[in-house]
Amino acid sequence: MTLNRRSALTGMGLALWGTGPHMLAHASTDKALRIVVPFAPGGPGDFSARLAAVHLAKELDQNVIVENKPGAGGNIGTQLVADAPADGGTVLLNTVGMQAINPLLSPQLRFSPTRDFLTLGIVSVVPNVLVVHPNKLEVDTLADLVDLARRKPGQLSYATFGSGSSPHIYAALLLKNAGIEAVGVPYKGSAPASADVMAGNVDFLFDSMTTSLGAIQGKRLKGLAITSAGRSPQLPAIPTLQESGYPAVNLRFWLSLQIHAKTPMPVVDRLRAAVYRSITSPEYLASLIARGAEGLAIAPDQVHDFVLKDTEHWASLGRQIDIRPI
Repeated sequence: MTLNRRSALTGMGLALWGTGPHMLAHASTDKALRIVVPFAPGGPGDFSARLAAVHLAKELDQNVIVENKPGAGGNIGTQLVADAPADGGTVLLNTVGMQAINPLLSPQLRFSPTRDFLTLGIVSVVPNVLVVHPNKLEVDTLADLVDLARRKPGQLSYATFGSGSSPHIYAALLLKNAGIEAVGVPYKGSAPASADVMAGNVDFLFDSMTTSLGAIQGKRLKGLAITSAGRSPQLPAIPTLQESGYPAVNLRFWLSLQIHAKTPMPVVDRLRAAVYRSITSPEYLASLIARGAEGLAIAPDQVHDFVLKDTEHWASLGRQIDIRPI
């Protein structure tokens, strides 16, 4: 899919983020930009992609559509983008788990996140909340849950969004640091996973704050701990993992937009600039905060290096805890 430009490139340099002039002027296209979300609708990736799509459509003067392609912990949708033409028409909603952990879990993958994709921007940082059924387990704190797991080794179950997803990573870190065992149950996304916790079919879940907030406030789920650095204004009664005695589990889980690495750099630069303007707008940030998410604005010329560095940090952590597929 080739971008059809109705406005020509001007001869004027446009300083987009304060690091120097960039020669791409505003352009629009009759073809839609496609954002592929490799998870089921209703989860944090879906929310982040759809919020970004609204703002990008305005910035690019272009239709932006979101397509959900769930399965295999995000690998199906990622492979679809890797196989798409490198013309700037298809973008991937990526996560740090897909970026760093999936290659450890699936070494047979035909794509490499660090080789085959370039980062356009970080669209959200989403805390996870450790949730349980309101009364099934009769636990009120993370310490209670750990004690129960020690009394019933291997008998408790935890939901994930698939191997390499944030619930999988956080649960694996908790099991390792607490010295407990539990059985992982993979789902295609947050909505089916949290539904089974609410139904009492699975015992606990590190759910996304963006999807669990309403259920916790409505007492359909009970929150035990949150992965953010400080307590959430929306859920002030829930302690952080650090407060609960597990600082090693307290890590920042970001979601990004990425594009095929062979995309022409003028197109990459244009999209990076549009993403940056979108994610730094007051309206965008207010929408994130309302759902319990956070922003992470990194300059367009620095964001890819940030992702590569953080990828190695998470991959190293994954190797240390010997994370396994579920």
